[in-house]
Amino acid sequence: MAMATVEEIRKAQRTQGPAIILAIGTAAPPNCIFQADYPDYYFCITNSDHMTDLKYKFKCMYDKSMIKKCHMYMTEEILKENPNMCAYMASSLDARQDIVVSTILAYTHSSLHLDRPPLRLAPIQAHNFTTSIELPYVAELPTLTDSHLCLLSSAGHGWPISNMVEVPKLGKEAASKAIKEWGHPKSMITHIVFCTTSGVDMPGCSAGGTVLRIAKDLAKNNKDARVLVVYFEITAVTFCGPSDKHLDSLVGQALFADGATDVIIGAEPDSKTKRPLFQLVSTAQTILPDLDRAIDGHLCEVGLTFHLLKDVPGLISKNIKKSLVEAFSTIDIWDWNSIFWIVHPGGPAILDQIEAKLGLKEDKLRVTRHVLSEFGSMSSACVLFIMDEIRKKSLDQGMPTTGEGYEWGVIFRFGPGLIVETVVLHGIPTQAN
Repeated sequence: MAMATVEEIRKAQRTQGPAIILAIGTAAPPNCIFQADYPDYYFCITNSDHMTDLKYKFKCMYDKSMIKKCHMYMTEEILKENPNMCAYMASSLDARQDIVVSTILAYTHSSLHLDRPPLRLAPIQAHNFTTSIELPYVAELPTLTDSHLCLLSSAGHGWPISNMVEVPKLGKEAASKAIKEWGHPKSMITHIVFCTTSGVDMPGCSAGGTVLRIAKDLAKNNKDARVLVVYFEITAVTFCGPSDKHLDSLVGQALFADGATDVIIGAEPDSKTKRPLFQLVSTAQTILPDLDRAIDGHLCEVGLTFHLLKDVPGLISKNIKKSLVEAFSTIDIWDWNSIFWIVHPGGPAILDQIEAKLGLKEDKLRVTRHVLSEFGSMSSACVLFIMDEIRKKSLDQGMPTTGEGYEWGVIFRFGPGLIVETVVLHGIPTQAN
């Protein structure tokens, strides 16, 4: 019998069809704060009511954010137990990291409803010339059963899961929705990719696109792979009191919120999957030139501080067309109103300028604006909330495809670097069609 060639082995290992999003589950913390109440709540919990002028500026920022309500894991009780987190420049990194690490591990542990000994995770890190990037947590498991004790481990530091209650509930809610929609037992999950910008050396809000790129490659290059992508965001590292010397921080306090999503990705879906949602056609990452300090984050004893150039919306809108042309030129698409849009909602000013620069019709970013209004900016998790809303709207209104009736669509994200991520999507015909 002749020995198999390298090409034959590679062909046997890979799938023939495109990577497909098979199911989505979303969840937000039960602690909900409304726009009308948040400025007063924020200045009260940070003992800053005496800063009346700054409070007025914050109210104006929050009004312009167009956020009606947001969900936060950080309750008043948690913040009162950690008063240094409510100050502007008080040493609090250990407390913040304890909360983030504990919630992340508890979330991951509970996402698949596992009953296991303490889990240990370690980040894989890479560096480029613009920023230090923490890649998503990645695990490959033969089958997800209770006999597998870790997702990713190393000889370095790890942390046991502590007595967390609400965050595991959040994880179970998102994962349960995705797995129920998928229609298969969790033991059929072959890989896990975990993403958060809520720790050290974050990849930023653009991480959502990076993770989809990793999951797409895993699904395409591993026959019968089913990849669970876990997004989890918590503002414990960035929450702090106000300062009139650092208005950038107030922008973050007005925009950022918490949320979680789970997505299942595979190729060549079987008949038991209720309905494939979107095909992942291509992905790309672009580092915009000479803008390495446009969105900047510094980790120090007081937590993670953000610094933004004033014209970030203009810088992003100025460069968006080049990224779109590179992504869609091979498909011969040049009309940006002929595709559906999923844009990271970094704020209404960014959405307004993208809309104006590309001549987009008002309805193109309507779902993006709705998610921003109802949930705030949940960093990497946002685009999956938007994707979930788009497919639900498409089905509820009997549109021809899952992408608001359009064949092609785009995920557009941006973050520190300044990095732009684009993902080209293909809508799936609905049953009604």
